Amino acid sequence: MIKQWTIKPCNPQKQKDLSDALGIHPIIAQLLINRQIVTVDDAKMFLSSDISSLYDPFLLKDMDRAVTRIKQAQMRSEKILIYGDYDVDGVTSSALLRRLFNRLKIQAVNYIPHRMDEGYGLNDEVAEFAKSQNIHLLITVDCGINAFDPIEALNMAGIDVIVIDHHEPEGDRIPPALAVIDPKQGVCSYPFKNLSAVGLVAKLTQATLGFMPQEDLDLVAIGTVADVVVLLSENRVYVKNGLPCIEQTKKPGLKALLEVAKIAGKKMKPYYIGFILGPRLNAAGRMDSASVSLDLLLSENSEDAYALACSLEAHNQTRQKMQSTVVEEAISMIEADEILKAQDILVVHKQGWHKGVLGIVASRIVEKYYRPTVVISVQDGMGTGSARSINGFHLHEALTSCAGVLENFGGHKRAAGLRLKDYNIDNFRQAINDFAHLSLPPEKLTPTLEIDIEIPLNAIDLNLVEIIASMEPHGEGNPAPVFCSRSVTVKSPPSLLGRDTIKFWVSDGVKTLSAVGFGMGSFKDKVKLGSKLDLAYSISIDDWNKAPAVQLMLKDIK
Repeated sequence: MIKQWTIKPCNPQKQKDLSDALGIHPIIAQLLINRQIVTVDDAKMFLSSDISSLYDPFLLKDMDRAVTRIKQAQMRSEKILIYGDYDVDGVTSSALLRRLFNRLKIQAVNYIPHRMDEGYGLNDEVAEFAKSQNIHLLITVDCGINAFDPIEALNMAGIDVIVIDHHEPEGDRIPPALAVIDPKQGVCSYPFKNLSAVGLVAKLTQATLGFMPQEDLDLVAIGTVADVVVLLSENRVYVKNGLPCIEQTKKPGLKALLEVAKIAGKKMKPYYIGFILGPRLNAAGRMDSASVSLDLLLSENSEDAYALACSLEAHNQTRQKMQSTVVEEAISMIEADEILKAQDILVVHKQGWHKGVLGIVASRIVEKYYRPTVVISVQDGMGTGSARSINGFHLHEALTSCAGVLENFGGHKRAAGLRLKDYNIDNFRQAINDFAHLSLPPEKLTPTLEIDIEIPLNAIDLNLVEIIASMEPHGEGNPAPVFCSRSVTVKSPPSLLGRDTIKFWVSDGVKTLSAVGFGMGSFKDKVKLGSKLDLAYSISIDDWNKAPAVQLMLKDIK
């Protein structure tokens, strides 16, 4: 797919100010500026990522009320119900909150709804279940911000509710809970709005105990990375400090999962969370019940933990097979329908698709066509859908504009879920494309490769690689830096490594470096010995069976 290169503007004065104030390399200063980190204080927080730099949790609206009510429950020996979501953020949030209550010697029970049977969020039956368990306080994690009727029913049953959620509220409406902790509610002045749910539970833990236990930062890092929130500000602090805690975890469940996933002993990176741990923790909720993942994270017995980890591995393999089938079917539908394929927003549906893989399938279609995508499974006259977006198209706003044909919906700018009657699917497709016609200019439908800085090849050495490493961990909002170099000369014909990876050597006349392009096999016959190329790349170290050497990891070739 052709990409449009956008080189971020250089700001020499701001670059010099940060470089002089912090004693950092000018390239690091520019990389910080490119990530909208322009003040000395923000840059210090980013580079140090010290746990002491976390904001006061009581800056969150209603945090004081939540802590007071939890301490009342502790004094009264009340049992608390933790009501979570079935994704990784929800499961790690539930586990972290349970560990807080264990420390406080508060009796608690966890409840995670079944994705297929109950759907997302608080349901109408939760009040009866809570009464049957003699619950006086219910705390939602990663859901609840728009659960007006279920919370009203809980109030009527005499059960207090604390909502801990990071999703967008429905306009200015806030549910009638005792406390609502969500930095995205308009009346909350918390300085960082993009915490995940597990990050918010970490803030509650910090507020209740007076500190955040380091041994539980592993859970916070996993939930934060898996939920693809921006790795800036407090999220970066949690992840940078939490990654080593995953490597050294004492939790039997997490140790077993690392072993079964074959990454025990490896230096932990966000990649391993996003593509290895996260999918396995998600798999139980996609295929059956997320309670398996929660039981794993809370397990205190090594044998039980290993059995649960093996169960997650089996669920993940089933998920992969089912996902492949649905992706193939969805792409076949798009390719067979020229009208559908030409639309700005791709909406595909079929009777009986497994609800647990819809979000992943939508992501795969976005990768292929670079169009916002909604994938809907129909069953008994009702459609359940997952949506994924591209840069420049706000899904939650789009779904709000289609509310008249939807039963309900919720989510973020980039990801959302929805339910609608099957007879409204065509109306929904028309409505969301009408919205896109007004809000999604054609140029946004061409993927953009954002490049941090243009540099000559002769500026690249091992020292620069080490300097750039101070920007890690990379992820959403803080991607691995991308550079470009113009008019480099190809010094060797490309060789094919594996099925779709190329490697060749390039030079600017001063320095010669190897360049590797994963998934770029289509360029093999286009890159000619002696030709001039513009390259976009990130920089890495190749130390496979030899002394470390700089290597360019290609993003695009022109």
